[in-house]
Amino acid sequence: MTDLPVVGVTMGDPAGIGAEIVVEGHDEIAALADVVVIGDASVLRAAVECCDSSLSVEAVDDVAEASFADDAVSVLDLDLVDDLEYGVIREEYGAASLAYVEKAIELAKAGTIDAITTAPIHKQATRMAGSEHAGHTGLLAARTDTDVYSMMLVHDDLRVSHVSTHVPLREACDLVTTEAVLDTIRVTDEGLRQLGVEEPIIAVAGLNPHASDGGLLGDEEAAEIEPAVERAREEGIDAVGPEPPDTVYPQAAGGAADCVVSMYHDQGHIPIKMLGFGDGAVTGVNVTIGLPIVRTSVDHGTAFDIAGTCQADPTSLIDAVEVAVRAAR
Repeated sequence: MTDLPVVGVTMGDPAGIGAEIVVEGHDEIAALADVVVIGDASVLRAAVECCDSSLSVEAVDDVAEASFADDAVSVLDLDLVDDLEYGVIREEYGAASLAYVEKAIELAKAGTIDAITTAPIHKQATRMAGSEHAGHTGLLAARTDTDVYSMMLVHDDLRVSHVSTHVPLREACDLVTTEAVLDTIRVTDEGLRQLGVEEPIIAVAGLNPHASDGGLLGDEEAAEIEPAVERAREEGIDAVGPEPPDTVYPQAAGGAADCVVSMYHDQGHIPIKMLGFGDGAVTGVNVTIGLPIVRTSVDHGTAFDIAGTCQADPTSLIDAVEVAVRAAR
């Protein structure tokens, strides 16, 4: 073991591209951290074979056994997958991907690993396996007894956090309350400081077009968002807004703010993914802020359509490990 932080990378859905991006990105992530994959050694060996990689797979029962050798991938082998078939939704695979995350949380809470980086799970598979959570974020919050948390997406100089994420749009509008917006501003300020931003400037997006245009297009800005911004400023947080959603993101990307608090999932995701998806590569990082442990994730899905072909680009995984290391330190 070196003096690098230890990052546990969960393999994600076995039928997806998680194992492949671990193999393809190995050299870069190994330079950033001592990485131990949490998953199935058999799935990782299949990825090594399909990617025609010279890496060996080192199956261990304990993180302390990992060698972190340059020519090997260390995997904490949970041995949960009996039959691997790429690109299919199975309860078995959903249960396995949940077990990988549960194990990573256990290790992070115990201090055995310094951070978690997650490869993508498939929400239908995890629901089939009995999960009550829409994705990683709710599970992480539940297992760490965290009440106030948020999803922050990072792409170069643009960061966005969210008041709500995986809920229908009609429900998302009802979730824009003063307390929810204020909680998100607070946890965003904390998260930015953890990522090394010493004096964060936080822009808060409006919910309605043009941030309601002075009340012509809705009243949520005046009734709920403005009071949250005012209270945050009273607490010493440098928050501004509500800002028109159609202009606040390019302004933030240009340096006007360190993060934009978005009111709902697509409002924050679309600008990040416009920047992050292109030329065959996927960049951008998902960070869960507000947790007592460090968790980052790739900003893409399981890509079942190309799983098993080794076409997936590992850039987002490399970026996610880099951000995890920064936050852990």
